Amino acid sequence: RRHAADLIRLIDDRRAAAEGKALDIMQAAPLEHSAATVVGASDVSTAAGAGIVVLADVMGGGEWQGDAGVRRLEQLNVVAPRALFVCAGATQRELVERGARELGLLRTRIVGSAAHALAAAATALVALELDAAPRDVALAVLGVPPAHTVIAWDDASVGGFALTRTMTELARRQIERRLQALWPIGPYALASAAALVVEALSGRSRRLLTCFVAPDNSDGTRVRTAAMPVRLGPSGVVDVRLPELSVAERVALDNAMLL
Repeated sequence: RRHAADLIRLIDDRRAAAEGKALDIMQAAPLEHSAATVVGASDVSTAAGAGIVVLADVMGGGEWQGDAGVRRLEQLNVVAPRALFVCAGATQRELVERGARELGLLRTRIVGSAAHALAAAATALVALELDAAPRDVALAVLGVPPAHTVIAWDDASVGGFALTRTMTELARRQIERRLQALWPIGPYALASAAALVVEALSGRSRRLLTCFVAPDNSDGTRVRTAAMPVRLGPSGVVDVRLPELSVAERVALDNAMLL
C-alpha cells in the first residue's frame, strides 16, 4: 500500500501456504490500492537479487530466532549478499546481534523493526494520558525491552511543549510500567513497523525510526544490540540519533547495553 516495493516474494518451506497467502493478497490488491506484485515460493534461492529481506516467522511455527534463525540469515546472505535485512519479530533483537557478531554483517545492513512498534505503543500511551493526538507526541524509546526500556522524557514533547512540564513524574512512571507489560508487541503492530522501515530503506521516507541496531564494537567495548532512533536509507543505517538524556536515563541505557 505504501508503494515501497514493486515485487514482494513470500518464502516459506510450506510452498502451498506461501503461494496461497500471496494469492489472497493479490486478490485484495485493488481494494487496498496496492500495485505491488506478490508471489509465493519455498526455495531460499528465490531471494537472490532482493534489495531488502524481511525475516518474520515460519508458517505454523514461531519467529526465526536462535541457531535456526542464524542459519537462515546466513543462507539469505549467500544468495542476496547486497540485501538489507529487517528482523521484524519481537524476539529477533538477538538475531540482529548475532548476524553482526557471528556472520560479520555490517551493522548498517541489519536492523530490528520491532523496536519501532514499541515506540509507537509508548506514543499511544502518552497520547491517551494527555487526551492528545498521537501525531502531536514526540518521544524516543531506547534500550532492551521489556525490563531495560528507557524513555527519553527530558527530550519528549507534546504539541511542542516539554512532556516533563505537562505530565507528572508519577504518570510517566506508570506509563513505563504499562509499556513493559505490552512487550512482546502483537503481529499487526510488528507488521506496520516493518513496513515503515522498508519504506525508509527504499528511500521513500526520511522519518526518524526506532530500530534494534547492532553495536559499534570497533573501540573494543563490548555492548549489546539495543533500540535506538536511526536514520535509514538505501544504504541501510545512515546514522544513529541519540536524544538528550538525563543522567539517570544515560545510566539506565548504559546498564541496558552492558553484556
